[in-house]
Amino acid sequence: PSRPLRPAGGSMSVVEHVREMAAAGLHSNVRLLSGLLLTMSGNNPELFSPSQKYQLLVYHADSLFHDKEYRNAVSKYTMALQQKKALSKTSKVRPSTGNAASTPQSQCLPSEIEVKYKMAECYTMLKQDKDAIAILDGIPSRQRTPKINMMLANLYKKAGQERSSVTSYKEVLRQCPLALDAILGLLSLSVKGAEVASMTINIIQSIPNLDWLSVWIKAYAFVHTGDNTRAINTICSLEKKSLLRDNVDLLGSLADLYFRAGDNKNAILKFEQAQMLDPYLIKGMDVYGYLLAREGRLEDVENLGCRLFNISDQHAEPWVVSGCHSFYSKRYSRALYLGAKAIQLNSNSVQALLLKGAALRNMGRVQEAIIHFREAIRLAPCRLDCYEGLIECYLASNSIREAMVMANNVYKTLGANAQTLTLLATVCLEDPVTQEKAKTLLDKALTQRPDYIKAVVKKAELLSREQKYEDGIALLRNALANQSDCVLHRILGDFLVAVNEYQEAMDQYSIALSLDPNDQKSLEGLQKMEKEESPTDATQEEDVDDMEGSGEEGDLEGSDSEAAQWADQEQWFGMQ
Repeated sequence: PSRPLRPAGGSMSVVEHVREMAAAGLHSNVRLLSGLLLTMSGNNPELFSPSQKYQLLVYHADSLFHDKEYRNAVSKYTMALQQKKALSKTSKVRPSTGNAASTPQSQCLPSEIEVKYKMAECYTMLKQDKDAIAILDGIPSRQRTPKINMMLANLYKKAGQERSSVTSYKEVLRQCPLALDAILGLLSLSVKGAEVASMTINIIQSIPNLDWLSVWIKAYAFVHTGDNTRAINTICSLEKKSLLRDNVDLLGSLADLYFRAGDNKNAILKFEQAQMLDPYLIKGMDVYGYLLAREGRLEDVENLGCRLFNISDQHAEPWVVSGCHSFYSKRYSRALYLGAKAIQLNSNSVQALLLKGAALRNMGRVQEAIIHFREAIRLAPCRLDCYEGLIECYLASNSIREAMVMANNVYKTLGANAQTLTLLATVCLEDPVTQEKAKTLLDKALTQRPDYIKAVVKKAELLSREQKYEDGIALLRNALANQSDCVLHRILGDFLVAVNEYQEAMDQYSIALSLDPNDQKSLEGLQKMEKEESPTDATQEEDVDDMEGSGEEGDLEGSDSEAAQWADQEQWFGMQ
């Protein structure tokens, strides 16, 4: 007859050995031993007490969790919880029989709440958010630890249950008043900055050198209401404080805000600064890569992508950067694949959704693209580029009315600034009835920001339609006085051709190509000039987003023969 595995004298039981190894982080060893012991227990149920079985199941599940075998871990955690239920029932009925060991043992049993948290983690890794919410919801609110509330808040937010999310974030702050990510969570759910600040006021007053926190909260309140200008000013004032100078997170936020405000030059500068301070920075690098690609700096984009893949291929950012490289090299199916891979790694990546949406749109799959842009808008309701992408889809499918409704909504919700005015004007230009309105809107935008490139481009397009080339040349020269931009130089070249200023037109095309060697339209302009054909009139429609490269420089494998491209396609289909 087999006897229970209890030690003679005061030595440790085998289950205690397992617990010691688990505490020491020897997960692979725990996995092997607990697996064998559980088989023994199955073959002889008398071998271990219910509390020992519970422990073995939990330690075994923990080691599976550590090996990223989440589905298997969940099934073992579930068995553990069933075992615990049985244990609670028996311990209630039968008083402890003079066994002195049973009391300390019950004290160091793995916590049931911790087990449920681990299960929820498994479910989120398996993308089963509903199950994760269900298991955490089942924990009485009195027993919820801060990490449980934080996880619940994030899950509720993702599921669109905003009120429950707000309640959970507030609970985190009640327990840990310096939980800054919970503060950002509340601000993103439109809780007023003042209300959030009031929850941390006691701690700010009681700890020295924390006076910046109320300004920090104010800054991010502006960020989440879409007030970019005030957000930039507030973060700059924090950045100037000697104690917070050179903070990578603040610089990253600042870069992102400049980008949202359409000030790409400053955005790039701040991203570069942040990157110099922290060479392992990943956050925000997807936006940085997109900006570099937009400027035609494809070699820099490729280098950035390689560097980010070396840091981590488990984040969305390297895939997005690599996707931007493909997109601006006109390799849309590859960009689509890379965008999809990024979304798989992080379903909240706005930049990945925009990349995939743009690739789908350029491949003519407009309805699918619309779904992606809508999701991006849901995640980032204050980001104008999400709306721009959707509106371009509507225009591409001739839904001018939907585009107009959307542009008007953006104009109302984000306020009348140079960007929203220009976006509305872009839609108005598509409809012959609203040409005059477009003109008024663009003039307003250019009064606010004379150097706003998108507005200048659209105004030039309008003047080109009206064949007012001299006005257009004056507008473009004025815009180029303080900045250099490939598209502006190219359009100026087109206008100069129209007024027979061939020599200077060639100069402008050359400058455009020096800024972006992949700019196809400048290349065509230059080739036409070199052939000295009769000048064609420059009423071609221009679009600021039409800066995709020709693919000559952008080929990742350095070859653009048909065979190499197919080999390349095959290589990445294999990766799926």
